[in-house]
Amino acid sequence: MSSFDYDLFTIGAGSGGTRASRLAASKGARVGLAEESRIGGTCVVRGCIPKKFLVFGAELAQAFRDAAGYGWTVGATSFDWPTLRDNVARDVTRLSAIYERNLVNAGVEVFGERARVVGPNQVELSSGKRVSARTILVATGGRPRRPKELPGCELALVSDDAFVLEKLPKRLLIIGGGYIAVELANIFNALGVEVCLVYRGHTVLQGFDDDLRIQVHSDLERHGVRVSTNTTIEGIEEKNGAYEARTASGTVLTADKVLVAIGRDPNTEGLGLAEVGVQLDAEGAVTVDAYSRSSVPSIYAIGDVTNRLNLTPVAIREAQAFVATVIEQRPSMFDHGDVPTAVFCTPPAAAVGLSEAQARKTFGAIDIYRTSFRPMRNVLAGNEDRALMKLVVRADTREVVGVHMVGDAAPEIMQMAAIAVKAKLTKDQWDTTCALHPTIAEELVLMRDKYVPPALNTMG
Repeated sequence: MSSFDYDLFTIGAGSGGTRASRLAASKGARVGLAEESRIGGTCVVRGCIPKKFLVFGAELAQAFRDAAGYGWTVGATSFDWPTLRDNVARDVTRLSAIYERNLVNAGVEVFGERARVVGPNQVELSSGKRVSARTILVATGGRPRRPKELPGCELALVSDDAFVLEKLPKRLLIIGGGYIAVELANIFNALGVEVCLVYRGHTVLQGFDDDLRIQVHSDLERHGVRVSTNTTIEGIEEKNGAYEARTASGTVLTADKVLVAIGRDPNTEGLGLAEVGVQLDAEGAVTVDAYSRSSVPSIYAIGDVTNRLNLTPVAIREAQAFVATVIEQRPSMFDHGDVPTAVFCTPPAAAVGLSEAQARKTFGAIDIYRTSFRPMRNVLAGNEDRALMKLVVRADTREVVGVHMVGDAAPEIMQMAAIAVKAKLTKDQWDTTCALHPTIAEELVLMRDKYVPPALNTMG
């Protein structure tokens, strides 16, 4: 018999932690799991799932406007925030219960309390109970970042708060320009809130392809979001029941609520990791190798707490590789390359592979294929939303190394495009694929002419 209480003890019951725990238990491992909050983690409770429900609700505003062009008479419409908020909350509760039930049914012993690591093979629960495990898995995810250097930051909301607002503010100031800030700006704008997005960079969505960024920025403004870039907030104060945010230039922005969405920090504070020798990086993330192993051989970490690629499907795949490596003794690693990503703005954006700038830096000579058009659905509706599609191709091998899109169904289309990019298919192979007509997606296999930016086009 093993001298340990468990073969595996997992701290954190988000997407990665639950998948690893259930899978390990199904392989015959004795598994314990501690979660101080609700089972399901960021994705289920305060991230992907509730956010997507809010996106669905927000999209209906445009659908009502588009209906007239197709002959539908839609009467006076109204929106009730508590109804949407509470319906979303109920489904989150339902999903969390399913996650917990699946863990228990798999044989995982679940502790609804905080845990910290007190030794290479030992965990202490908040109740004072100590348990031992052959392997400890840290899967505690991340939390919204609060800029402590910003005076008055405690007065601002963070993304977690967006799902439980008592009522919608008339005016909302969002600080940040990443995908969370952009998505929340679109959601609340569509639901009737006057939104101002403030970002210190020159345009939103740093890290994405520049053409995609410019398109999303333009769409934000066209839909009514006030976007103030190259702007830094230096302080927040509460005055007369509202909030004033002071910019570096001295301008004062007033809103009923301020929401900070400037990124997320790994949840390692108070876990005792550094004390037992686990190496953390400058941001507090657990440093791991390709097999998710930390500097302490018996302690592993997966998901957002490692700050590698903070996406739910990535955490799940890391969990699967972890179980194969540790429980099945079959060394496996997840390839973090060419993972598709999406921004659920209006219209949505998605990408896989390298941006144009990244490809030029990596390969030198590249070819760009690009198109922009108004989707057929929008024509009769008088909807000015446009679709953007862009292929980044290596000039020497003709391999498609990046796909970028803004437009209806972009995330759905990008899932399929990701297969082609991952398989390293060439532009010629894309071109031999027959188009499915009439669809937006067909444009991905119809782009034949290389794109030359206007500044480089000497033909006039």
